Amino acid sequence: MSWAALLLVFCLTGCAVGPDYKRPAIDAPRSFRGDISAQTNSLGDMPWWELFRDETLQGLIRAALTNNYDVRIAATRVEQARAVLAQNRAGYYPQITYSGAVGVGKNAVEGSPFPNSQQTRWYEAVANASWEIDLWGRVRRLNESARAQYFATAEGRTNVMLSLIATVASDYFQLLALDQELQIARDTTNSFGQSLKLFAERLRGGVSSKLETAAAEAEEASAAATVPELERQIVVEENQIRILLGMNPGPILRNKKLLEQLLPPDVPPGLPSALLQRRPDIRQAEQQVRSANAQIGVVKANFYPQISLTALFGKVSPELSAFTAGGANAWSVAGNLAGPIFEGGLLKGEYRQARAVWEETVLEYQSTVLNAFQEVSNELIARQQLAKERVEQARAVAAYVEAVRVATERYTAGQANYYEILQEQQLLFPAENALTQTELNQLLAIVQLYRALGGGWK
Repeated sequence: MSWAALLLVFCLTGCAVGPDYKRPAIDAPRSFRGDISAQTNSLGDMPWWELFRDETLQGLIRAALTNNYDVRIAATRVEQARAVLAQNRAGYYPQITYSGAVGVGKNAVEGSPFPNSQQTRWYEAVANASWEIDLWGRVRRLNESARAQYFATAEGRTNVMLSLIATVASDYFQLLALDQELQIARDTTNSFGQSLKLFAERLRGGVSSKLETAAAEAEEASAAATVPELERQIVVEENQIRILLGMNPGPILRNKKLLEQLLPPDVPPGLPSALLQRRPDIRQAEQQVRSANAQIGVVKANFYPQISLTALFGKVSPELSAFTAGGANAWSVAGNLAGPIFEGGLLKGEYRQARAVWEETVLEYQSTVLNAFQEVSNELIARQQLAKERVEQARAVAAYVEAVRVATERYTAGQANYYEILQEQQLLFPAENALTQTELNQLLAIVQLYRALGGGWK
């Protein structure tokens, strides 16, 4: 094997200065706080179209994933990172350029001042080649860093898509909850209207007072006043969903109600260690650590001399006849060596900066993981407690409904005054709204748990 071949093999397989990447240490618990499933499979492994069974919601999510501007912007970032990676890969190969010139001058040679009283001409056509021998792995570390940045942007895009799925689902459930609250407000208005009608009839019969009808009318008007505000909130929520879909503001067609949304019977979170591989924001943070780690090698390689090979081939001649006749051939091959001697602490400062950036990314990665563990635990606890809360809220609503019925019968029979009816109706209205909010929170807890577990699709 020739010396040139040996040099080539050494350059391609030589060591790269700087630390090799190791994943930062993570103190992962054996299980999530609040996990009572004792299962290793995870809700996060379920595709979103299996978790959300509402056909309308599925259509909204698909439209959002296609048209949402944040997703499209994230996709352009991925393409930018891919182009940067391609630029860095160019360092593996020789760089070949060409140039040509034709000129005439006096007291100048090839465009540079030179004492010469004669008018001269020159002709030039050359090709240049240069190649940096990656002896210390600088180019390899640059590519390692660029590749990690590319993967980080890809994970960032996935994280945007996961967040979008959760946001569309949450806003859709919020919209259904507003629909239900609007229906409750209208039913409450009608209920107070019935009381007003009953009181008015008794007033005309002389067995009631104007105070009763005035109180009932005030309650009816108060309940009716909530209707326009709820209608406004519904329009705002519809517009918000349309913007997520990349569409102009407009209505959202829907067929199902909040109570018709099915909750999964079991929501196992899986193992905390698996979360490191599933959540895109954690994977993105790790790629940032990998990129910063490679940049340390890039900076460290600057302490060593850079070796490059250059070559030139072409024609250079003051006479066109010699240029075209083949007597003006020019060529050269050279090896170049350049390195730092004294730069006033510049390289040391760059190295310390690269180390500090790496330490920052490590801390950000560890913080991201810790927050992920917290989010999963919070949503597990929320789901458990909301299930208990809903049972009690449903009991309260059922009791208030019965109380209104009994109070109305007692009033009709002359065994109670008007205050009992209005009091029970006043208590029923917020209880029904509280039950609606609890039902909504149950759905939102599942959505947020799914997001915290890095769900979506593989």
